[in-house]
Formats: sequence, C-alpha cells, structure tokens
Amino acid sequence: MENATLNDEYGYVKDSKVFLKGYLEYPDRQIGEVKRTEQEAIDYFKNRFTIVLNKVEQLETEIDEALNKGSYLTKLIQLQRKLISFDALGDFVPLLERLQEKEEYLRGLIEINQLKNLEIKRALIEDVKAAAAIEDYAVATDQIQEIKAKWIRTGPVEKEFQDEVEVTFQEILDSFFQRRRDYFDEQNKINQERIDEYERLIKITKTLSYSRDLDDAYNKAREVRVAWNNVGEVPPKRFFKVNKAYRHFLKLFYDKYNLAKGIEPKVRVDPRIAEQQALLARAETLLRQQDIVEASQEAKVLLSKWKEIKIPFKLADKELAERFRSVCDKIFELSYLARVISRKYPAFEMKSQEEQLRTKLRELEWLAKREKSDLEFAVIEFDRTATGDPEQDKQAMGRINIQKRKVAMKERILSEFERKLKSITG
Repeated sequence: MENATLNDEYGYVKDSKVFLKGYLEYPDRQIGEVKRTEQEAIDYFKNRFTIVLNKVEQLETEIDEALNKGSYLTKLIQLQRKLISFDALGDFVPLLERLQEKEEYLRGLIEINQLKNLEIKRALIEDVKAAAAIEDYAVATDQIQEIKAKWIRTGPVEKEFQDEVEVTFQEILDSFFQRRRDYFDEQNKINQERIDEYERLIKITKTLSYSRDLDDAYNKAREVRVAWNNVGEVPPKRFFKVNKAYRHFLKLFYDKYNLAKGIEPKVRVDPRIAEQQALLARAETLLRQQDIVEASQEAKVLLSKWKEIKIPFKLADKELAERFRSVCDKIFELSYLARVISRKYPAFEMKSQEEQLRTKLRELEWLAKREKSDLEFAVIEFDRTATGDPEQDKQAMGRINIQKRKVAMKERILSEFERKLKSITG
C-alpha cells in the first residue's frame, strides 16, 4: 500500500494498477488497471461488487425456496471460490460468512438425508430379496423393476456405507437375472424339444394318407393323437403353427379314410364356438333390422356376452371373432349416423329414397373426415408422448386401433352407399 496514489476503504491505486486490500488470510492482489482516471477505476470496481452481492442473495433465495436444498451445495462452493478470486472492491468477509453459514446448514441437511437414504436403501434391499425369491419370474421381474426405480430415485448415502449397499443390491439383482436367464434357457430347450416332437408326429401324420393299409393307418392316427396331447405346452404362436400343419394332414387322412369306408363324418363343434356362432347370427339379424338405433342397444348386450365366453387360444376361431366384431361395428356406425340424421333432418322420412341416400352419404363423409382427423392427431400425440412403458403404450395403441377400425368401417359403409346410389340413378 506504500506509495499508493489513491487510497480507498477496500482498495488502492499504485503504479496505475488497482489493488484489493487483503482480508482474512488473503493478501493484497491486483484486480485491474487505470484506464482513464484513478477515481473512475476505483468507482468501476466498487460498482462491480454489486454483481457478487446479487449472486449471493440470489443463491440464498434459491436455497430457501428449494425442496431439494442439498443439491445446491456444489453451486454454493463454486460461488465461494468465485468470490475469493472476483475482481471488485468491497467487503467480501460478510458475504463469505453468509455462504459459510449456508454451507454448514446444507451439510447438516445432507447428513440427515443420507441417514434417511441409508434406511430406505436397506429397506429396499430387503424388498428386492423378497421379490427375487418369487417363483413366478414375470411377477418377480415387475416387482424388481419397481424396486430398482425407487432405488435410483433415492439419493446417495454416506461414503462409508455407499459400497456396502450398492454392492449388496447389485449382487441380488445379478443373481436373480442370472437365475432367470438359466430358467428361460432351460424353458427354451424344453420348448424346442417339444416342438421337435410335434414336428416328428406331423411327419408321421403326413405319411398316413399314403398308407395302403387304412385300418393300420387309422390306429396309428389314434396313437399319434394320444402322443400329440401328451407332448406338453409350448408358446401359443409356435403351437398355432405346428397345430395347423397337424390338423391339415390329419384331415387329409380322415377324408381319405371316410371316403374309402363310406362314412359320413359328423363335424363336432365346441359348444363355446357354437355359442359364438349363435351370437354372430343374431348380430347379422340385428343389422337388417329396421330400427338400427334399437338394434345397437341389443348389439351391446351381444358384445358383453361374447366377452364372457372364454375359449383357449388354440381353439379360438379368429375369422368368426372378426366377423362378429365387424357386424357390431357396422351396427354402431349406422346407429350413430341414424341419430345424427334424426337430429338434423326432422322430415328425413319424407324424402325420396335417392335424397335419403344422398343425405346419408353426405353426413357420413363428414363424420369419416372428422374421424380421420382425430386419428391423425392421436397418432401424432402418441409419437410425441410415448412413455416407453409397455403397458401404458399398449393401452394408447389399443385406443388408436379402435379409431382405425371406426374409420375403416365408415369407409366401407360409404362404398356401399355409393354403389346403392349408382344403382338407383343408373
């Protein structure tokens, strides 16, 4: 400070250089140079002090208002370091003391939180142990994924316990997923052995039609059927493929056998399939009913009854189900159209057949256009908000598929209306 040409409370000018006076354990240091006059230089650096003052006050406010206060510790330490090296003239000591007080406060909170986190993570370790012991791997995996998500959301623990809890938790996960891999490897092996056995029986069934001794072949067919039923379960999609081939070759043989023996076969229909066929027949009758609005109410009842019929995957008739769903969809679309027309055109029944058809066509075109627009928006929204959660995304995709089906049915009915109009007008 000797030979200083301008002295201030917090700094001075010497040899055309601006110095900050030392404080605490920090010595005097140069913070700038005189550009024009010494007083202007002093005033400039005194004004710069408001920058750090504002930063300290802003950080204090953020900490006071924050829910996760501990996350601000690093930011606070960085500001402390910045204050010590910041080029300005002012009283840095109170600011550093305020930050020191906040640091002690945050460290206290962090210590409390780390103790809580340790309790939570030890509890989650017990939970994951219990989940890993569940024999149903699908249920176990779902529970473990939920526990893992909670683990990730839980903050850190004290360093002396960090390795202990992390290693313990990870070892349980690794052990479980290794057992699951081993289990599914074994299941895949069993499934492949069963598929191989199914294919072996298919080859035997395929040769039956070429047998000269049909009675012997008939007995073999019965033996194959018993063996087929005892092979064991495989994934539905894989079973569908082999079962289709087996039924195909078995039918070829029985057709040949019955023809040779003069037997008129009686086709046995599963009572549940017969019940579905009856529901389809009733739905088709409703579609021809004059009062389509009333028909739609009964169609809803038929839908409920259909859902109550539980049929094993391998016996389900997909074509029958699709026909029933399509007929019901058509009833609902025509019913909605009828309600729209009844509301907008009170004298609709007084119009000619051609006018009625043109009105239906025009209104349905508008409804189809609106439905398409809604569908496009739903697809865009799904692409934007897809969560990655299989269950949630599956539900959203299911709603989109329903909209697609509605659009397809409206277009189909439109085509029918156009053909009818063409036949009327010539």
